[in-house]
Amino acid sequence: MKFQPDSAEGVNLVTRHEPGRLWVGAMPHTRSVLVPWQGEVLTWPADSLEALTETHFEQIAALRPEVVIFGSGPRLRFVSPALLRPLIALHIGVETMDTAAACRTYNVLVSEHRRALAALLLPTVV
Repeated sequence: MKFQPDSAEGVNLVTRHEPGRLWVGAMPHTRSVLVPWQGEVLTWPADSLEALTETHFEQIAALRPEVVIFGSGPRLRFVSPALLRPLIALHIGVETMDTAAACRTYNVLVSEHRRALAALLLPTVV
């Protein structure tokens, strides 16, 4: 699915998503990523929901977003609330949705000048 958002200078936007791959701006990604509202897109060392640990969410908390949009892969799946402790402790909101919906929601939020971060699981496509 190709996204055609309004351009927002200096802001990371997800411009396209398909199974196992997404683009932030013109840069393709084939592994799970953290997409902050501004700055460098980071590889997120998580290949599946089952592989997530509290350390993955500590990495997100260190970036100090206002809200996290968690893309759980091709279908909606929720993370254990215990893993979200680093975010809860800092009063950082978390919304969970499938990755395609997370990409769209993240784009809307950053276009509204929100300090959003997309944590997007991209399971390996076989």
